[in-house]
Amino acid sequence: MNRFPEPPAPTAVTSRAAENLRFIRAAMEGAGAFTGVSGTGSMLTGAVGLAAAWLAPRGGVAGISGVRWVEFWVAAAAVAASVGFGPTALKTRRLYGQWLSRAARKFALGMLPPMAAAAIWTLAAARLGEFAHLPAIWLLLYGAGTVTGGAYSVRVLPLMGVCFMGLGTVALFAPPAWSNSFMGAGFGALHVVFGAWIAWRYGG
Repeated sequence: MNRFPEPPAPTAVTSRAAENLRFIRAAMEGAGAFTGVSGTGSMLTGAVGLAAAWLAPRGGVAGISGVRWVEFWVAAAAVAASVGFGPTALKTRRLYGQWLSRAARKFALGMLPPMAAAAIWTLAAARLGEFAHLPAIWLLLYGAGTVTGGAYSVRVLPLMGVCFMGLGTVALFAPPAWSNSFMGAGFGALHVVFGAWIAWRYGG
């Protein structure tokens, strides 16, 4: 009779190594910045913004129909988000092995509160029929979201957010007829400039 228990089967070296690699990768992903932001995606988003500023109803939000102006820009935002998401998802998948990584979730959650506030403000403005300050509010809150989300991403994003907030502050005190110019400068030109910077500095 064997008085000693059977020793446990040795863990395969390759299995343990793979497990260690997964742990290290997850730890680095959780601690590191989200570098999956695509400069190409940002430039495409900016191109849509510039085109929208050119095609938007004349007179800006103070034009003949503020409702039509808001509807136009909401539709343009949906197109821009769709165009910009693809390159970012591809870059994220290439870097992290999945498009919704832990770093990406932290980035998205950082942007979510200001974006939700912008949506709520837009609905309230539509109900009250008061659209004059919407361009400034959109620029300010988008900038705030880029700053908070950018805290978990590459360093250039918070700077872009500050530029959006500065532009939104100026728009707050400018004539409503200048709305298209401010929207084009922010959601168009700033996205193109910083997108080019991201593509050059961080790739993609």
